[in-house]
Order: sequence, then structure tokens, then C-alpha cells
Amino acid sequence: MDRSSPAFDPPRDRLPTLYEVLARKTKPPVDLFSFYIYMRDQQRSVDYLDFWLDVSQHTSLCRHYVSELRRSILVETPDLEKTGSKRSSYALDHMGELNDPAGPSTDLTSDEKVKDQNLSAFLRQENGNSNHSPQSSLASQQSPLRPSGDRPFPAGERPPRPSFMSRNSPTRTDSGNSPAHTVARADIRASAEKILYTYLLPGSEREVMLPQGIVHDITKDIEEEGRDDPEVFDTAKDYTFQAMERDAFPGFLRAKALGNLVPPSLFLRLVFGLLALTAALWVGFTLIFLDARKRTRAWEILPFTIGIYLLSSHQYHLDPILALVGLSEYTFFSFSRLEEPYVRKLLTKRALMVLFVTILVGVAVIVLFIFVPGHRL
Repeated sequence: MDRSSPAFDPPRDRLPTLYEVLARKTKPPVDLFSFYIYMRDQQRSVDYLDFWLDVSQHTSLCRHYVSELRRSILVETPDLEKTGSKRSSYALDHMGELNDPAGPSTDLTSDEKVKDQNLSAFLRQENGNSNHSPQSSLASQQSPLRPSGDRPFPAGERPPRPSFMSRNSPTRTDSGNSPAHTVARADIRASAEKILYTYLLPGSEREVMLPQGIVHDITKDIEEEGRDDPEVFDTAKDYTFQAMERDAFPGFLRAKALGNLVPPSLFLRLVFGLLALTAALWVGFTLIFLDARKRTRAWEILPFTIGIYLLSSHQYHLDPILALVGLSEYTFFSFSRLEEPYVRKLLTKRALMVLFVTILVGVAVIVLFIFVPGHRL
């Protein structure tokens, strides 16, 4: 996945919301790439995020299809007048600028809701006029999708997201009915069916657990009514967004905005920290009961410092040195820069606090074991 974001809001003096992460308005370590890795490796529920992203891609396909259709109407207006397609032309001209929201449909403004309703209504109307058959739509599912073609998208629009689910590089599909369009009408149908058969039907490849009523309604809309407009998935998309916001996103913020280590690294720090501290205690008591000189006991500083530092890192889920140099671990021994300003400031403060605690405890223990009177047994 491309880690770069198309645009960022001005620096915020707070933690980001899930909407901002999904809209690619944040930077590492709280960007969409890091959230995807967290959902895959720690939350073990990446199918929900993939479902949400694929539905967003489907919506983007619909918007780009309509945008391309509008452009072709503007270019070919004389021909359209001759063929009597005034109704479709009027609907497209009065649809307005299409929005591309990353949040749930419940957060849309009234104007954005009207635009989305107009988009879905236009696609339903066009689908009804195309005499769609289930056999042709199932065959179109076999053709790979590519959101971008040889021509660039209109200025200010982003191409649809390449699916997180597919490992293969998508290729272009051109419909014989619309050879000049980057996104063909059959692509929209194939995209809707792909989502249904991959995520929603019982026993599907990557089934996500949604209320049975939602799954039934979507299945009926797609398979019986032949719909493929974005409104088909609105309820499921909103349910998935709220589930991620409630169950996964708080843990993601704790892991990435308050810490900079992943579970395998934390486990290793716990193991090596306990080993180092056990060795330090064994050496410390041995030197005390051998009545060793204080200069010799000073070597205890090394194992005590290592042990206390590693155990403090495990306790706070934070490596203070890595945080101070601006690094965060997103997979085991793979690091990214701290580019989100507020998160970097927060981690720097926590790193200084962890260092202070580590030094305080370390000095207390080292002084105790170095300066306690020795007694040879």
C-alpha cells in the first residue's frame, strides 16, 4: 500500500479521529498504513477494514464513472441531442460536484446526502434501462478491475483505491458500450458482486460478521433487484465504521500515540529484561557476600541499567530512546518516522518521563548494591 497521503489538514493539537485516518489526513505512526498493519497483526480483524475500503472503492468507481459520463456528455452534446438522451444529460448536469466522504453516511451534511442519493438514483435508473441480466454480471466478475486508465482523472479527483484484498496488479477493463470511459458500467456491477461474494455471503472467503438483516437486504438488492449503486452498502459500511471506531481504534491510538513498540518486541524486552535483572541481582549479592571493593561492585551498573531499561520499556510500551530520535515500530524491527506533530510531541513527553523513572529506579538500586556494607561468609 502506498503510504503517502494526497493531502493533509493543518497540524492538529489533538489525537486524530478514525474518519481522519481513513480519509488519509494523518501521518505516521497514526496513518492508514499503520492502522491496516495494526488491524492485521494485533486486532486480527483486517477483513472489516478491507470490507470498508472495498466499499469505499466501489463508491469511488461509481463517482468516477458518472464524472466520465458527464465529461463525455459535455463533449458530445450535439450527438446526444440527436439521439434524444436529454433526460440522462439533465440528470448529470444537475447532480452537482460529487463528494468523497471517508466517514459514515450518518455524518454527511444534508447537501452531501442529496448528492449521494442523486448518484445512486441515476445509477439505478441507468441500470434499469440497460436490461441487466444476472448471467452477464456474473461473467463480468471474472474480468479484472483497474480504476485508472490511460487518460488522467479530472483535476482535483483521486483515483479509486487499489483493493487491499487483491495481491495481483489490476488491469484495465473496457466495455464495448463505453470504449472511451476509464470505468465501464460492467466494472461497477462486478465490484458490487465481488464485495457480496467475498465478504457478506455465509461461508464466503473473508466473511465479516454483520447483522443478518443487513446481509439479507444487500443480497436481495444485488441478486434479485440487480442494484449496484453505493446506497446498497450504506448500512453495512456504517455498521463496520462504528464497530472499528468502538472496538479497534482506541487500542490503535494507545499502541501508536502512547507507545512505539509492537507485541513481539515487548515480549523480547520482557524476557531479556528479566534475565538481565536476575543476573544483576545474582552478581550484586555475590559481590556483597564476598566483601568485594566498591570499585568492583560498580560493574553492577551495566546489568542493572539494561534490565531496568528493558522492563520499563515493556511496562510503558515505549522505548524512550527510539521515541526521542523520532522512530516508531510498526512491525517487528521495522520502523517509521514520527511525522504526526502532536503524536511526536506526546511521545517525546512520555519518553522523558520513562527515562526519568528508569534513571531514578536504577540509581536507587545501584547505590544500594554498591554502598551497602559487605560481609564475607
